[in-house]
Amino acid sequence: MTAPNATRNVLAVISPHVGGRDIGAGLATLFPENAHVTVVETADEDPAALRAAHAVITALAPMTAEHLAAAPQLELVQCASHGFDYVDVAAARERGVRVCNIGSSGAEAQNVAEQTFALMLALAKRLIPAHTALLEADWALPRLQHSLTELSGKTLGIVGLGQIGREVARRAVAFDMSVVYAGRRRQPPETESALGDARHIPLDELLRTADYVSLHTPLTDETRHLLNAERLALLKPTAFVINTARGALIDQDALADALEKGAVAGAGIDVFDPEPPTPALRLLRAPNVVLSPHIGGVTRETLVRIALAAVQNVTDFLTGGTPRDAVN
Repeated sequence: MTAPNATRNVLAVISPHVGGRDIGAGLATLFPENAHVTVVETADEDPAALRAAHAVITALAPMTAEHLAAAPQLELVQCASHGFDYVDVAAARERGVRVCNIGSSGAEAQNVAEQTFALMLALAKRLIPAHTALLEADWALPRLQHSLTELSGKTLGIVGLGQIGREVARRAVAFDMSVVYAGRRRQPPETESALGDARHIPLDELLRTADYVSLHTPLTDETRHLLNAERLALLKPTAFVINTARGALIDQDALADALEKGAVAGAGIDVFDPEPPTPALRLLRAPNVVLSPHIGGVTRETLVRIALAAVQNVTDFLTGGTPRDAVN
């Protein structure tokens, strides 16, 4: 282990579709003087920097088993996000490399929760078709009014009541919605009470019950295509699906099928598999969808909080401290 006050090498891998080198340059200025920071857009870009790195900070840029094997001095991979699916966590564990996210920082929670409700409201009020119709000189009220709904009185099913899920639930209470949630662990009674007497129920029951289903769980081998054709078939035909977590939590073709058949009322999608999506993605042409380009965690305020949380965790580790939010 290198002495805490020695120069430490940090590789900042910032994917182009989240800002690339421009964002990375600003991130590099946040590190202490004894950190030598190299900014790249892919982990393959600078093999020498990868080989010398003691820590990697990555913003949605893949860190594969091959990358980890090419970094013999690597001790920490820090994800600048709640998600960590773009890192080969199992390979890191085998090499004794710690992988951390920013889960407990709450950096993204506020904006992801706001984006979730933006999508829900846009679907309930049919904002996209209403806006488009007016641009075409079409007074669409008579056509749309039968499908307009309220959030008040509806049941919101949250899959994954972590920090972001709890922020979504808090807002649901303000909208007079009932909250049910599914996940591995039941929350303490005081948490459930604070979230409008939220109820912990099995996932399949949640899907049968909820008017809105919102995903807030990490992407793992177990949760990939969590909403597949069979589970989507459990939804009420009046239900809406919201995904601001990870695109691969949903079988995107199965969701397109359900939308085209009218088996679900609509979907609000902020995340895709892959990102950016290809033009062939059927969801781009499916009926009753509201789509956004993974903007749930990238407001000006959120980016500052993410950067500070990720850099602080790396700095703590490189100066002999214990980083937070280890996922392996």
